[in-house]
Amino acid sequence: MSIPILRQLLMPAVRLPLRPAAKALKRPQIPQLRSFSSTNPQLATINQVVRGCRKAQRARKAVSPALRDVLAPELKGVCLKVGITKPKKPNSAERKTARVRLSTGRVVTAYIPGEGHNVQQHSVVLVRGGRSQDCPGVRYHLVRGAMDLGGVGNRATSRSKYGTKKPKKAAAS
Repeated sequence: MSIPILRQLLMPAVRLPLRPAAKALKRPQIPQLRSFSSTNPQLATINQVVRGCRKAQRARKAVSPALRDVLAPELKGVCLKVGITKPKKPNSAERKTARVRLSTGRVVTAYIPGEGHNVQQHSVVLVRGGRSQDCPGVRYHLVRGAMDLGGVGNRATSRSKYGTKKPKKAAAS
């Protein structure tokens, strides 16, 4: 590499004027901000530049790629299969999952939250993002109380997450 190109790569991004202005106004000197680092900010060495030290970072992997690709918070889908999944190592349970074909044509595995459900094959469901951390490959949740999937019965707390209406108060006689 030629010297001017290397000098351009190694120079800081701040450009200074080539020659001072003839009649520069005298401004009061502002003290420079104090640097809290004990070491000098070093520029890249020639070997680092030759090796290619200036590389962009990789983008994060999407949590819910099927929704991110169409920029939708939720998508409608049809259940193909309903089953159970065993969670990863320290946990032990039977997580209810459904294989769903989305309106975009993609087939995903979704978690059915709450106790009990009425989902079966050909049920129309609403799919939102959000993985089930201890089930491998499950990156979506079904929305309770929307379309064919009913809410959780006799739910007292966090009712909005499980599609449950507020219980009616008993008539006082």
